[in-house]
Amino acid sequence: MRNFKIVIQYEGTRYQGWQRQGSTENTLQGKFESLLSRIAGAPVEIAASGRTDAGVHAYGQTASFHMDTQLTQEELLERINRYLPEDVGVISCREMPPRFHARLNAKAKTYRYRIWNSSLPPVFERRLVWQVEERLDAEQMRRAAAFLTGTHDFAAFTSAKNKKKSTVRTIHEIRVEPCQSELVLTFTGDGFLYHMVRILVGTLTEVGLGKREAVDMERILASGDRQRAGMLAPAQGLALMEVFYEDLGELKARPVYGG
Repeated sequence: MRNFKIVIQYEGTRYQGWQRQGSTENTLQGKFESLLSRIAGAPVEIAASGRTDAGVHAYGQTASFHMDTQLTQEELLERINRYLPEDVGVISCREMPPRFHARLNAKAKTYRYRIWNSSLPPVFERRLVWQVEERLDAEQMRRAAAFLTGTHDFAAFTSAKNKKKSTVRTIHEIRVEPCQSELVLTFTGDGFLYHMVRILVGTLTEVGLGKREAVDMERILASGDRQRAGMLAPAQGLALMEVFYEDLGELKARPVYGG
């Protein structure tokens, strides 16, 4: 059996997230496994670097799967894209060593969140941004973000119910960057908990609106209480940009996505 790594892009608007579910066939994992199984003529299971929620997008989701096929990497890439819907595409396909696993071997990830900070309607970007009409204070959001970078227990910034798993994560960088009518937040870390990025965005947005102080982030982290953190930002503004498989030293030596 050969092991393949693919990098996937998708607009997540009409999908119920990445993970296969028994209650619906409208998941990205389900669609990929169905397609790959048809190509292989046998059942194929696919593992992604992580689960994206319903409505979340990806520019660089990474997945891996084992398949018994005589197709070359290029032929397999062409065959997959031939049958995918127009809102999903595979941008690379590479054969990997047998033990490579898209989730277990991931070292870090970058997510981007786009806020449309204007009272004018985002007509052409409406599926990809969260509109916040009141002007946000980007500098205060940067000050708050500085308290969140580094290694912390992010229990207050997750909706996960399982308290047995570690909630300690390392955020290498948070960028808050104005871009015309948008405010773009970029997060790079060694991993993210369920809803973590969206709760971080919601909390930072409340700082930007003057509803919280930047220094409040320290108290929220120390509390470990989800109720102390901010709102859950809508899914449509979030996108998985890139998954890194280099050692952390190599990662820090290269520019983060968008740099």
